[in-house]
Amino acid sequence: MESDASRETFDLRGPFCEAWPINHVVGDPATGVIYAAGGHPWVGTDVWRSPDLGKSWTRSGKGLAYPEGSEPIQSVWSLAVANGHLYAGAKPAGIFRSHDGGENWEHLPALANHPTRPSWNPGGAGLTLHSIVVHPEAPRELWVGISAAGVFYSPDGGESWEPRNGGTRADYMPEDQRYPEVGQCVHNIAPAAGAGGRLYQQNHCGMYRSDDGGRNWESIEAGLPSDFGFPVAAHPRDPETVFLLPLNGAEKGRFVPDGAAAVWRSRDGGQTWQDLREGLPQSHAYFAVLRQAMATDRMDPAGVYFGTNTGSLYASFDEGDSWRRLAEHLPTIFSVETLTLQA
Repeated sequence: MESDASRETFDLRGPFCEAWPINHVVGDPATGVIYAAGGHPWVGTDVWRSPDLGKSWTRSGKGLAYPEGSEPIQSVWSLAVANGHLYAGAKPAGIFRSHDGGENWEHLPALANHPTRPSWNPGGAGLTLHSIVVHPEAPRELWVGISAAGVFYSPDGGESWEPRNGGTRADYMPEDQRYPEVGQCVHNIAPAAGAGGRLYQQNHCGMYRSDDGGRNWESIEAGLPSDFGFPVAAHPRDPETVFLLPLNGAEKGRFVPDGAAAVWRSRDGGQTWQDLREGLPQSHAYFAVLRQAMATDRMDPAGVYFGTNTGSLYASFDEGDSWRRLAEHLPTIFSVETLTLQA
């Protein structure tokens, strides 16, 4: 969808990428290029590229492969743009880097060969690297989220990695093993604004904040209707403000609690929460919002957007105070991202 700076009207275009299954879409604010990641074993696994806001697309997967004898890539699940580089996260879990806008890829083997790898287990969607976060002030610093292995940090652009899961629970483990070094089912991670190293995490087992780049995580789920959900989105300028959309639980249907939709916002780093419902359906709303399907824009006031697994796209242009539906009857929405272009 496309709008001018007023955000009053939006034009819906597509479908693109030959209607391939697409898991994640990102834009490069420096160039305006849009990248789309996805694929399926039946159709192939590539990254699509559009230099003209979706008018034309090309695809390339050269180098998007594990070494011979390894399990083949089933799909690309996540993308991130950083200082002229493009990173891609795959299923089964691994990370790739491109120096030429996705034309050619190189596997960064240190993550796949991490000493903890034998203890990684697949989540419900398989062993998937679904989140890539780049430090806003230091683009060689990366964090990734893997289900179900947890959060890993790299100080050097993916050449080396360390687990950063201290304080996050794994409630599905035996009681004396619920805080392991790896094995947590992280659902999504988002960097707070600024250079302070704050991260927010929605986990299968709770909502968390870290103020030290993921070394230690603090539970901030008190006051929320559930400890389970998929998306989290941070405010573009205020590190204290964060948005999420809880679901009613892993074993309870995985839809919005009580069939009444609400985005939950904290203005104090997760100490307190407010449910934001104006304009959202409050009865018989049995949808979910998936891990990459929530985002903010960089406007003032910030816009907040989310897409549902039932094909509706909602937006707020007052930081969550009120909402309106921008589109409906789309396929399942796996990814919502924003790209603000300079005039």
